[in-house]
Amino acid sequence: MLSIDTKREIKIIQTSTHLDFHDKLGAWKVRWGIDRMNYKVEPGLYRVGNPDGSSPVLVTANYKLTFDSMRKELSGLDTWILVLDTKGVNVWCAAGKGTFGTTELINRLAITQLDKVVSHRTLILPQLGAPGVSAHEITKHTGFKVTYGPVRAKDIKEFIQAGMKATAEMRTVQFNTYDRLVLTPIEFVGTMKISLMIFGVLFLLNLMGLGPFGWVDFYGYMGAVIVGSVLTPVLLPWIPGRAFAWKGWLLGFVWAILVNGLNGWPYEPGYSLLQALGYILVFPAISAYLAMNFTGSSTYTSFSGVLKEMRIAIPAIIISIVIGCLLIMIGSII
Repeated sequence: MLSIDTKREIKIIQTSTHLDFHDKLGAWKVRWGIDRMNYKVEPGLYRVGNPDGSSPVLVTANYKLTFDSMRKELSGLDTWILVLDTKGVNVWCAAGKGTFGTTELINRLAITQLDKVVSHRTLILPQLGAPGVSAHEITKHTGFKVTYGPVRAKDIKEFIQAGMKATAEMRTVQFNTYDRLVLTPIEFVGTMKISLMIFGVLFLLNLMGLGPFGWVDFYGYMGAVIVGSVLTPVLLPWIPGRAFAWKGWLLGFVWAILVNGLNGWPYEPGYSLLQALGYILVFPAISAYLAMNFTGSSTYTSFSGVLKEMRIAIPAIIISIVIGCLLIMIGSII
């Protein structure tokens, strides 16, 4: 629940540490890609509890999932939250894009007149926002000193109570199995939107007599999608190799062999050799492409590394899918 303090010249919004049903429903919808690009709160100055001039100031993004993740961890504290206008993008991604950055922070400090609200000159920024902010420029133009808080919101209370001192664990990005798993629904849903168009094309090809594309093609394709968008991210650290495309291709290859095995190969094949080879070319390529998409959600990669991988992987994926589809079509016809 939010309420605006209208009794003073400076606009301050009261917020709670309690997440209600609508907050939790909104978070669930965003995880599944529903209204994700418009899930944000108003930029500005918020207060939790009854902060005064000496209370700490936490800086975050106006992506509501990020904002809610922070405020729910502040129970029992009296703090200020300065919300930057990151266009509804989380701290890490916004720092890379520049919206969680030096200029926006300086402007937001001026708009909210924070220097008139607090007596100290210390801002606590999320560690993952560091790439977008020049701390010395903030101090030069505003007089506020930047201190970087912990990676995880759940450590904020302990960080503040310890005199704004972070342990080594607080500075470490874990990105464990659960962290990767919660990111997979949106990857899967996004892929399914494209899949519906692919299924439509296959249906038309069947009507034109250029198929048939049947049950094996359907579950084989869906399995490759799940392997690339869900299974590969979850098993990421344990799959051999460094490149995401390679990791996805490897699991996709295992899936293609399994599909052929389920259809009698090599002893009692249910379809032609060309079709079997086509599946071995298509399914791993699909999984590789989808696994490579996860690089944007991962802490395992660098921007230059992603670009290098894409230059190598994308042409190989396209060639593999095109040749594989031709083999499947020819094999089904003859």
